[in-house]
Amino acid sequence: MARRRRIYEGKAKVMYEGPEPGTLVQYFKDDATAFNNQKKGTITGKGVLNNRISEYLMLRLAEIGIPTHFVRRLNMREQLVRQVEIIPVEVVVRNIVAGSLAKRFGMEEGQALPRSIIEYYYKKDELGDPMISEEHITAFGWATPQDLDDILNLSLRINDFLLGLFLGVGLKLVDFKLEFGRLWENEEMRIVLADEISPDNCRLWDAKTNEKMDKDRFRRDLGNVAEAYQEVARRLGILPEGLPEAGPGDATGPKTMQ
Repeated sequence: MARRRRIYEGKAKVMYEGPEPGTLVQYFKDDATAFNNQKKGTITGKGVLNNRISEYLMLRLAEIGIPTHFVRRLNMREQLVRQVEIIPVEVVVRNIVAGSLAKRFGMEEGQALPRSIIEYYYKKDELGDPMISEEHITAFGWATPQDLDDILNLSLRINDFLLGLFLGVGLKLVDFKLEFGRLWENEEMRIVLADEISPDNCRLWDAKTNEKMDKDRFRRDLGNVAEAYQEVARRLGILPEGLPEAGPGDATGPKTMQ
């Protein structure tokens, strides 16, 4: 078997040259990082879980007309995606006060926001991903005003859909990060959702207890990180076969929580 050409390696994934022109293979690692790569560790099985969770959410979003880079899952750790020109802007959607928002404004975590807040950050690890405005984005040419309109509209639609989906399985979608890219088809360009959606880049709390079910368990040394990711997958009905926690019917669809 020919050795695949590595295109890019990030903190949680590796991108390889795809089998067809215009495609990439996205490999999910077990590596975990926090605080702009200052804290590092390994969460055994995280890559497998994130691959399945992101596949499921990307497919559900495609059903409501959200364009994504996702093509199909290849195996336990890899998925085939379309090659896109990544826009160097991270979009953070916030529904409940938590994390850096609470720290910046001296607010208590857990307070519901009167409306969802959209924030933009420059995707640059060496600079600490600084917060930016729409004016920065357009002035520096990272995206056009039309690109930003598309990104904002897609982000709000994704948020509305995921809020309901997660609440249906007993989880609060506190906040989450999105990345977008430009997909070129002949002379036509469109903005599509890229990267992943998983407990790595979503804050998910149990709807009844507010127990954290995401990477904050790693950031804050709360323990049981892998178990939290598994619980998210279990509630969505997609816990991968072969894990000790999996049982009959685990891949039948999301479990509605009462």
